Amino acid sequence: MGIDGERLHASLDALAAIEPAFATALARAGYPEPRISERGFVTLLRAIVGQQVSIKAAASIWAKLDTATGGAADPANVASASPEALRGAGLSGQKASYAKSLAEQVLSGRLDLDQLPDDDEEAIAMLVAVKGIGRWSAEIYLLFAEGRGDVWPAGDLAVQIEIGRILGLPDRPSEKAIRLLAEPWRPHRGAAAVFAWHHRRAIPI
Repeated sequence: MGIDGERLHASLDALAAIEPAFATALARAGYPEPRISERGFVTLLRAIVGQQVSIKAAASIWAKLDTATGGAADPANVASASPEALRGAGLSGQKASYAKSLAEQVLSGRLDLDQLPDDDEEAIAMLVAVKGIGRWSAEIYLLFAEGRGDVWPAGDLAVQIEIGRILGLPDRPSEKAIRLLAEPWRPHRGAAAVFAWHHRRAIPI
C-alpha cells in the first residue's frame, strides 16, 4: 500500500515548511496524485519485465508472459516455466533467469514480501539479494507498494534533475550530494521524490 493522498499532502506541507523552495514549487505544480502499487510478487516481477523497455512494450510482454505461464501472478507458474517459454514471451535470457530466481525465492520463503524488515536499508538489502532487483527497483517497491515514506531514491536521474531545478541549483546534484541535501527532509523524503516526478511532468523544462 503506497503513500495515500492524506499522508502525501501532510508530508509535502511539512517539506514546504522546512524548505521554502518546496513551498514555491508546490504552489506552482500542485499536489501529486498518490501512486500505489500492490504489495508482493507481481509488482516485483513487473519491475523486472519493465526494465529498459517502454511501458507499452512491458504491457505486451506481460500479457504474453501471463499466457505462456498460465498466470504470471502465481510464482509457482513462473518457477515451473521453461526458460524457452519465458523467452518466447519476450523476456531476454537474463530477464528469464531473473524471473525464475524471484519466483523461487518467494516460493522457498527466503524472500517473504509480507515480512520485510522494518528498517528500510535492511529491507533494501534483502530485495537486492534477488538477481535482477537493483537498489532503484527495491526503493521504488518500498515507496509505492509498502508506503515507506522516507525511502529516498537518490540514484534516480529524474529526481536529481528535478530537485536541482526546485532548489535552483546551477548543476544537477550527484547521488551523494542529493543524499546530503535531503537529510533535513527526514522523514518525508519519499514524498519529496514523488513530488519531484510530478513537478517534472507538470512543469516541463
